[in-house]
Amino acid sequence: MPDFSNEPIPELKNPKEIFHSGDLTLRIEGEVVPVVDVHLGQQQSIYFEHHILLWKHPNVRLGVKGLKGAAKRFFAGLQIFISEAHGPGNIAFSREAPGQIVVLQLERGQTVDVREHQFLLATSNIEYSFFFQRGLANLFFSRSGGLFIDRFIGQQQGGLLLIHGYGNVFEKYLAPGEVLDVEPGAWLWKDSSVKMETVTALQSSGGILGAIGVMLGGISFTLNRFIGPGRMALRKAETLVV
Repeated sequence: MPDFSNEPIPELKNPKEIFHSGDLTLRIEGEVVPVVDVHLGQQQSIYFEHHILLWKHPNVRLGVKGLKGAAKRFFAGLQIFISEAHGPGNIAFSREAPGQIVVLQLERGQTVDVREHQFLLATSNIEYSFFFQRGLANLFFSRSGGLFIDRFIGQQQGGLLLIHGYGNVFEKYLAPGEVLDVEPGAWLWKDSSVKMETVTALQSSGGILGAIGVMLGGISFTLNRFIGPGRMALRKAETLVV
C-alpha cells in the first residue's frame, strides 16, 4: 500500500476557535469566502491591507503605517503603506475570494516568510519587513530575476499573523535536510529556517528523439525547492494573485 503519511496535509476547514492577543479577540466566520471578525480592546491594535476592510464600528479609529524600505517597494510595484486599526470596537476583513485562513501565533523572535499579496492582518507586536530573493521563480516567469517575500517577526510577547490562502491550503513539516519541490505559484508561507531555491527539471520521453525535443523545444519544469527544517504551506489556487 502507498504511504501518504509524509505528504502535505490538507487544512480541511477554517479555524473554529477564538484567538487572543492582549485585549484583542478574533474568530473566522464563513467557509467558502472566509471573514476575519476582530474585537479590539483599548491597547492591542492591528495593521492590514486597506482594500480588505469589510466593516467596522464607528468608534474604531483607522490610520496609516509606513513600511521600511518604501522606495524599493515603490519601484517594485508593491504597497508602501498599510492601514492600522485602533479600538475599542469591532472590525472585519475579507479578501472576498474563496480560500482558507491561516492563523499563526508567533512567539518572540519567531520568523515566518509569506508570499507577497497573501498577508491579511497582524497584531501590532508583529514586525513587518520584506526581502528580495534573487533567482527565485515566480508563477509567470520561469527564469525571473527574483521575487519579493514578506517577512514577519514576533516581538515582545508575540502576536497573531493571519494569511489568506486562495483555494485549499496544505501544510508540511520538513525534517532537517528534507526536500520538497513545489510549483512556483503554489507556496504560501514558510518558517524562515526553511531554505528556498530554484531548480529546473528537464522532461524527456526517452531516447535520442526525446533528448532532441528537450534541447530544441526548451521543455522543462522550473520549480521552487524547499529544504528543511521547518514548516511550510502550499495552496491550491482558485484565484490567481501574484
